[in-house]
Amino acid sequence: MLRPICRRVAYAPLFLAASLAALLAIPRPPAQAPSTPQPSAAVAPNSPRAQAQHYVILVSLDGFRWDYPQRDAARHLLALGKQGAWAPQGMLPGYPSLSLPNHLTLVTGLYPGHHGLISDSFLDPLRQTRFSASDDRDIADASWYTGTPLWSLAESQGMRAACLGWSGCQAKIAGFAPAYNLPDDRKLTGEIRIRQVLDWLRLPAAVRPHFIAVDDPALDADARRLGPEVPQTRAAVQRSDAFIGQLKAALDATRLPIDLVIVSDRGLAQPHGGWVALDRFASLDGFETVGTLLYGKSEPDRERLYNQLKHAAAEFVVYRRKNLPANLYLRQNPRIGDPVMIATGPYALRVHSVITGKSAAPGDPPATSAPAPGIDGLDARTQPEMKAIFFAAGPDIVEGKILAPFENVNLYPWLAHLLGITPPKTDGSLNILSGTLRDGGGQPGNSSNPTVFLPANPPH
Repeated sequence: MLRPICRRVAYAPLFLAASLAALLAIPRPPAQAPSTPQPSAAVAPNSPRAQAQHYVILVSLDGFRWDYPQRDAARHLLALGKQGAWAPQGMLPGYPSLSLPNHLTLVTGLYPGHHGLISDSFLDPLRQTRFSASDDRDIADASWYTGTPLWSLAESQGMRAACLGWSGCQAKIAGFAPAYNLPDDRKLTGEIRIRQVLDWLRLPAAVRPHFIAVDDPALDADARRLGPEVPQTRAAVQRSDAFIGQLKAALDATRLPIDLVIVSDRGLAQPHGGWVALDRFASLDGFETVGTLLYGKSEPDRERLYNQLKHAAAEFVVYRRKNLPANLYLRQNPRIGDPVMIATGPYALRVHSVITGKSAAPGDPPATSAPAPGIDGLDARTQPEMKAIFFAAGPDIVEGKILAPFENVNLYPWLAHLLGITPPKTDGSLNILSGTLRDGGGQPGNSSNPTVFLPANPPH
């Protein structure tokens, strides 16, 4: 049974018109499916300006690698690209190319080093506190976040927003949370997710959300467990593609002006070889670790470990944090640790050679004899398996637009423009994607060239 996070929303039994059910050929959902949100008196109506805007449905297919659509003949996604815009060579996620950091990058326009969630688990040396994506209290704590997610931006400008399973929606970030919000439940089928989107779009126009973010983790779970190249993953690609086809048909049936945007957080790679354990090359005395992140207790410890590791193995390079490549945007964020290991290829790094219940630290991988068949976190600029997908079609999107690879931070000002809301300054620029817009990105009231957001102090 799903538990609603947003206290402003009450739920009633789910119902879908028979004609629409027949059109989609979707069976009635089980009793545990999310039910139709009914507006309460606490849900403020859309402003007149917001109510006049078109709708944007943003869907993330977790771990959907850039080459899957063509490799596996994902006909619905490829058709969507022909109807609108797509990036055949993929979209570049921020580093590290992990799920949580990039889901926040997609909706804030900030690199992971700037919005603060630099990994799925980490230590904040300034707070002397650990963060874990598996802890609901951390995810719901707005003090961990920097930036203004799209749902917060929309709500702050009088436009209602909704989320289904998107990380960060549980927190009241920048003073606002989405009016409608459901936590993720991996048991939810694609059909149930579609029904929930339709339920939101069937609300009265005054309180209907104009921005809806939906995360679907189904493919990623299979690919990480089995690997990106196996027949089971190819079958999972086909299921995700069918989900998109059903969603597109359902949205078309509403006859609402909807721009549908399909992305992924990052891709996935098959690891080469076994584990590469850092403690084979150096002593980790004086260090606290979270996953592969290293937090030295003193400057001499940090410098010692750097010197011991800098020529230790071909599978990784090591940097002092202040000397990290500038295009990673992590130098100013102490949450990344110091020194910092970066894999030079699809290698599975871990801190400890042997991990047991006693030696395991938060964020450590399972104590298995071999890495998982699917790994992420690599630099997409050097490891193309990490690149994500981008497809978009709708009344505001130019038909047949082919895009070169671009950084995912540029989606934020572009999505804000589609919604007719004014974005703050971020790491992205509307100029990168303005060629996909029928109006060229030049309508008044939207920032067409925001400057890069560089925080004076690391987020804490």
